[in-house]
Amino acid sequence: MGESARTVLEQMIRDRRLTPDEFCEEAERYARDRSDVVPISTRHLQRLMAGRRADGRLLGPVRPATRRLLEGMLGVPIDALMASPATDESSAADEIELRARLAGARGVDAQAVDLFQQKLDLTRVMDRKVGAPALLGELRHQIEHMDEMLRYSSQAGVRSALARVLVDARTLAGWQSLDQGLTVDAWRHYDEAKAAAREAGSTALLSYATAAQAVVLIDIGETHSAVELAAHALRAADECPALLRSWLNAAYGDACAADRREVESLRAFDRAARAMPAAVDPAETPYLVFASIHLERWRGSALARLGHRDASTTLVDALERLDPTFARAETALRVDLVQVLRAAGARDEMTVHAQRATMLSLQIGSVRQRNRLGLLVG
Repeated sequence: MGESARTVLEQMIRDRRLTPDEFCEEAERYARDRSDVVPISTRHLQRLMAGRRADGRLLGPVRPATRRLLEGMLGVPIDALMASPATDESSAADEIELRARLAGARGVDAQAVDLFQQKLDLTRVMDRKVGAPALLGELRHQIEHMDEMLRYSSQAGVRSALARVLVDARTLAGWQSLDQGLTVDAWRHYDEAKAAAREAGSTALLSYATAAQAVVLIDIGETHSAVELAAHALRAADECPALLRSWLNAAYGDACAADRREVESLRAFDRAARAMPAAVDPAETPYLVFASIHLERWRGSALARLGHRDASTTLVDALERLDPTFARAETALRVDLVQVLRAAGARDEMTVHAQRATMLSLQIGSVRQRNRLGLLVG
């Protein structure tokens, strides 16, 4: 890459320290959930970077779908991308691009942040009813939009408020990705959520995102590391809402159960019960849907992991109290019951719950719960 760039497109790809193959991989991810763009092949990208065909002739007009792809990814009009990267012209284009992005970010005010949160709250309600497949693509778009606005916002108050919503969105996307069996994506979303929590200056949100990330470690069998991460999240939450304190203790208890630390797990769930507030202000923890019924279900799941004698009773009680709109929660609860009943040799009861869990996991598209069922009943 010692030669001068032939087009602004080539220069911008070089500036990002990407090879043509790597840029095409990013383009494929960008196009995955968009209907108005298509991925680009390495060969075609190389022609566009050169600005000429292989025989030296000038290129014709760029196809509309390719134009939308490149303009969307790079934020520069296609005519400018295909121009020669003269230093003064490139500097002017960079300045125009930055001014445009700053102007766009200035359009995000407190009201816009509230609308982002409202849309996210609706996504969360739909998620528990219909599952991740129908929603994850749209949530990714919302995250990309908020990321862009946060990157170019210069208003401290707006940045902080937007970062708080972004933590909420990223952790929800992490959970949805995990439910789809996309563990790498889930880990990345939680990591980005922690970065947003730092931007927001919130130790409570940072603890929440950190403890949520521990679930990824549990799912891949890294249970000791999960305990350490959940414990760190709990210690770091010096001052936080009571509901979050309860949730963090339950998350630690769940990690301990996965690591076969029964005494620590049960103590953590006891602390979670004591911390559970009698009344909850949704505005205080909009990112957290958690109440005594969810704590009971979580405790039952931990008891099932531990093979504890009280697991079946706790899970059945939770199932009877669970809001029927929580389809994913019901699926996980019934899979936990399958685990307990299988160990107890109660085949008929196990079959009833396995059939219902199978139907629900297919209904909401939960790869995670289908995999759990597969390990338990084949």
